[in-house]
Amino acid sequence: MIASKIFLTKGVGIHKDKLASFELALRNAGIEKCNLVTVSSILPPNCKVIPKDEGLKLIKPGEITFCVLARSETNEPNRLVASSIGIAIPKDSNNYGYLSEHHAYGEKGELAGEYAEDLAATMLATTLGVEFDPNLAWHEREQVYKSSGHIFKTINITQSAEGNKEGLWTSVVAVGVLLE
Repeated sequence: MIASKIFLTKGVGIHKDKLASFELALRNAGIEKCNLVTVSSILPPNCKVIPKDEGLKLIKPGEITFCVLARSETNEPNRLVASSIGIAIPKDSNNYGYLSEHHAYGEKGELAGEYAEDLAATMLATTLGVEFDPNLAWHEREQVYKSSGHIFKTINITQSAEGNKEGLWTSVVAVGVLLE
């Protein structure tokens, strides 16, 4: 199977049991009915990013569903958790792109999202031979990547939350769901 579509989704769940908290995060993301199989980081050539609502209509209960999954959880009150998926899409749609997952503690959602986006863009840039200074800040490297003419777009989806004040498990997920 080579995916032709991908959609991004995210969710948060809170429960006394760690597994149930994860299940609730998947429900919040709309993908609890799938048998998720995690894959690594390649965005197939010509794979189109579609809206979540369109993607959810294409999945069926019990379906084996390939995805890139970022998952973080805590039962520490007030502990900040974040999960993020970054995508780097090549300008030439016949080339493959990259997805990255980032699992963070103590990091705000915006920072986690930028980090995931940076990871994906850096992987794609190194594959395409784009020269850059790895010590530059993300926003500076982003401009180098995009001005290279090889990287069309970078995006991310991030879910963050503070650990439940009563010590219940808090799970956050960010997911790139790959579809035929």
